[in-house]
Amino acid sequence: MKKYSLLFVGLFLLSSLVGFGQNKIGYINSTDLLQLMPERKTAEEALEKEALALQKQLQTMSTEYQSKLTDFQSNQATMSDLMKETKVKELTDLETRIKAFQESAQGELQKKEAELLEPILKKARAAVKTAATKSKYTHVFDTASGILIHAPDGDDMLPLVKKELGL
Repeated sequence: MKKYSLLFVGLFLLSSLVGFGQNKIGYINSTDLLQLMPERKTAEEALEKEALALQKQLQTMSTEYQSKLTDFQSNQATMSDLMKETKVKELTDLETRIKAFQESAQGELQKKEAELLEPILKKARAAVKTAATKSKYTHVFDTASGILIHAPDGDDMLPLVKKELGL
């Protein structure tokens, strides 16, 4: 009897190990991976070039504003009320244009960064998926962001949870 119970425990442990062997979990730091990719440097250089061009435009606008403000402040005493009002409106409009340009430039840079990084990220994701599949990893986590970046399609719990909620 003792012999059968040892055999049963042995088979149970073996089946447990086989069951655990079906899931192989790995991790990668996507930030480190992206730093290693030569395409990233090219993208960063292009983004920096774009940022410098926008910075130059902003500097030109700021210089114009400072020049007009200095002129207004130095000649304000000799200006008529109508001329003062016109100059103040001109300065206010220029301030508004500068602020709008800054916001627009920031949005433009974010858009450009996403556009430049998308093919690099796509390539990295494909490489992770290929490496995971070849090495039989069922799940791969990104330690840089703490998210799951590779899992079998069958692991999507949404259909089961929807059924549980009656949705």
